[in-house]
Amino acid sequence: MDFLITLVNGLSLGGIYAMIALGYTMVYGIAKMLNFAHGDIIMVGGYTILLFIPVNPVLAIVAAIVFCVIVGITVEKFAYKPLRGASPLAVLITAIGVSTLLQSLAQVIFGSAPKIQQINLGALQLGELKIEISTIITLVCSVIVMLALHLFVKYTKVGRAMVAVSEDKGAAQLMGINVNFIIMITFAIGSALAAIAGLFYFLKVQTMTTTFGALPGIKAFTAAVIGGIGSIPGAMVGGLLLGVVESICLSIPAISAYTDAIEFSILIIILLVKPTGLLGKKRREKV
Repeated sequence: MDFLITLVNGLSLGGIYAMIALGYTMVYGIAKMLNFAHGDIIMVGGYTILLFIPVNPVLAIVAAIVFCVIVGITVEKFAYKPLRGASPLAVLITAIGVSTLLQSLAQVIFGSAPKIQQINLGALQLGELKIEISTIITLVCSVIVMLALHLFVKYTKVGRAMVAVSEDKGAAQLMGINVNFIIMITFAIGSALAAIAGLFYFLKVQTMTTTFGALPGIKAFTAAVIGGIGSIPGAMVGGLLLGVVESICLSIPAISAYTDAIEFSILIIILLVKPTGLLGKKRREKV
């Protein structure tokens, strides 16, 4: 019974990591860049939820998604778009700068003191099994979001254009696809997923700081690499795997203090065995 609760909690946490990892992997797969400011988009969504949740919970969710999308598109337009064709190091430094900027702005606006908002949705009792309702909601919504994204990429015109741009940006442009628009849409989707993930992560920790998105952002990036950076199914698998491993480790007192070390050790082992990740594909570079 305890293992079942641990598994459900792990899948719920993994769903959060997967949604964040999808933002990383989509941007990398299409724009070929690592957006290390992605974790701070989660923080933006968290503070927006904190502001609006006393007014109306639904309004808080909608406002967080809208504001995160606006921030994501703005960052892409003014920070990353001018660097198309620049060296990866220049893009990496810019991403770190954007991350620091967002954290500093949040500290100026909201202060450095942690903000606590108690949200208790209750628990569901099934015989001897007691599961938090927030955990169930997180798990169900994560599955729905991931399935919706999969269907969007596979069956919509914009989704197929994303696949085309990820395969060959130059050829896609020759076929009439607006590459800049597709990259903007990718940032918008990734930011919306970050906002939703921020909501569920906030339900779990219920404490908001300017570094709120740092740790889940790093772990989600780890999940994306484990699954295969650039692979949407890989991000889902990597996120769920990492969440389950973390939940199991935290449930065992003898190793709970080493949970983070174990998670990153799994990353190292997987990359040693399969450098492209579990579902990643090796691509040949054209010269």
